[in-house]
Amino acid sequence: MTTFADLLRARAEDDGTALLYEDRAWSYRRLVAEGERRAALFAELHEAGRPPHVGVLLHNVPDYLFWLTAGALSGTVVVGINSTYRGEQLAQLIAHTDCEVLVTSSDLLDLVREAPEVVPPERVLVVDDPAYAERLAASGPAGGPDGAAATGAAIAEDDLFLLIFTSGSTGLPKAVRCTQGRLARTGAHVAAIAELTAGDVVYSPLPFFHSSSLFTGWSSAVTVGIPIATRRRFSASNTLPDIRRFGATFLTYTGKVLNYVLAVPERPDDADNPLRLAIGNEASEHDIRAFARRFGCTVRDSYGSTEGMIIIRRHPAMPSGALGRAADSVKVMNPETGEECPRAVFDAAGRVTNLEEATGEIVETAPSSGFEGYYENEEATATRLRRGWYWSGDLAYRDRDGWLYFAGRSNDWLRVDGENFAAGPVEAIIARHPDVRSVAVYAVPDDPVGDRVMAALELVDGATFDPAGFDAFLRSQPDLGPKWVPAFVRVCTPLPTLASMKVDKTRLRREAWRADGVVWRPGKGDHLRPLTDEDRRRLDRLLA
Repeated sequence: MTTFADLLRARAEDDGTALLYEDRAWSYRRLVAEGERRAALFAELHEAGRPPHVGVLLHNVPDYLFWLTAGALSGTVVVGINSTYRGEQLAQLIAHTDCEVLVTSSDLLDLVREAPEVVPPERVLVVDDPAYAERLAASGPAGGPDGAAATGAAIAEDDLFLLIFTSGSTGLPKAVRCTQGRLARTGAHVAAIAELTAGDVVYSPLPFFHSSSLFTGWSSAVTVGIPIATRRRFSASNTLPDIRRFGATFLTYTGKVLNYVLAVPERPDDADNPLRLAIGNEASEHDIRAFARRFGCTVRDSYGSTEGMIIIRRHPAMPSGALGRAADSVKVMNPETGEECPRAVFDAAGRVTNLEEATGEIVETAPSSGFEGYYENEEATATRLRRGWYWSGDLAYRDRDGWLYFAGRSNDWLRVDGENFAAGPVEAIIARHPDVRSVAVYAVPDDPVGDRVMAALELVDGATFDPAGFDAFLRSQPDLGPKWVPAFVRVCTPLPTLASMKVDKTRLRREAWRADGVVWRPGKGDHLRPLTDEDRRRLDRLLA
């Protein structure tokens, strides 16, 4: 029975490197000491009777890890605040998670000032303000009244440690609960599958309010007692220089990280680096192969989510386009009937002939551990845990050999002329185009009911969009159903992303045809042509 606090306390006298940032290094002994100082400061600020929650609104500066350490050692709950939110939405995240203290930096302080006040100014700590250093220096021993636990206090496995917001790709994020025990178990699991040893260095470039850097990165580093390296904000062009500078052997990623790094101009010596392994999820099949080849490492991409209940792993033997295989208890279920969906049937052209009935939600029918619920959101928790099963909210279909194929999120269904289909298979087809670096397919309204298909394209460097050539490409794809053909195409370089590097489809749907760079086909079978201002006004009037 281990808590994350146990792992950190065991390293309180360890002079091995714990953190690498820019040109500085901190030992585990120093990391624990910095955490204890911040725990003491929080204990002074904590009010009796309030949940001991501290919100951290920071980029990946060292103070982020110091406050994570403080929370682990003292029993304080650390809330990772997504810095991409603004105004009322930012205030909602802070208020919903009961943050009584907010830690931020001067470059993000305007976000706090522009949001409705949730945390009083005297409880906002600015880490690069000299007054903050003075307060830390003046803080006494950790501990305080009414639950402000000392760093030596007993902490249980099921004590809440982290609140991590989901990516928000389908609306305002939900705060996922993570206990001390869960993070400790996760670190041990990742360390084992990554075969981490004393000579490894973890590089985690994504924000520490995201599960990739926390679950795959920091937890595994602390488990083994090796350094984690990071930078203030993700930079594709600096990823390889950072890997070389820090001697990083293990990269964590999610979303489009590999895609962005591959967009940096290739050099003959790219494979001359210490990286041996990258672990993450949601990279494309093309990017996985290209990254492994170019940088001379192994890429282990799997399906996963912040909730942490379902793992689907890739395998060299799987068919092109497949997501991988999961445990037998993972099923593709019809959310309306609660029955397992039939296996997908492919025709000679590789098109699924029964896609509508074969596509369903990915469900873990024998949940054991992982998901610990959403904070103060019983309705959302109950939606995930129905009939004693865990419903992921993600769509897939399964072939007769058991391989799963990702079909998008639960809000990625489109209905065109009475036919239901998911965005994922359409995206996979469009991604074959040699000029397309990345693609997002989503529904926009049709008149009078139903949807039209819209595709946003991010092109490779130097490419220009040719509507006639793109139409010819679509006609040449034998597995592209006639109702899947995009009615609107938007060139959008780069595609908008969330902080997790996932494509922000909520924004794309909201902007629809009102954005620049859109071509469309007014009627079925028409050729793509530029969308005019008059076209936009007419579409808006029809759908008002």
